[in-house]
Amino acid sequence: MEVITATGRRKSAIARVYLSQGTGKIVVNKKDYTNFFPVSQLQYVVQQPLSILELSDQYDVKANLTGGGVRGQAEALRLGIARALIKIDPEYKPALKAEGLVTRDPRQVERKKPGQKKARKKFQFSKR
Repeated sequence: MEVITATGRRKSAIARVYLSQGTGKIVVNKKDYTNFFPVSQLQYVVQQPLSILELSDQYDVKANLTGGGVRGQAEALRLGIARALIKIDPEYKPALKAEGLVTRDPRQVERKKPGQKKARKKFQFSKR
């Protein structure tokens, strides 16, 4: 089997995912994913697509992550893995879609406006 490539994004994080036949090894930026994501909750997020389909020990994942924070990178990686699995077998899509792993989360940080403290917060109004 050749290498399947897919892209996942979340906020400003971008994950380029390379999926190939293997033993279940996940490598992120040339590190094991347990070292890259030391928090167990983020490790669970990364494994979600493979564990839902019970394919954890059948595919090797190599990923390059850039931008964003740790949580955004983990969720971008999750989307990239899900998209790569769907490229391998389109019959995986309904199971992944039921868990909400196929949809890209469109929420972005709203920009700060001039004359305001933050995006929506205003400076204190003084009547007199």
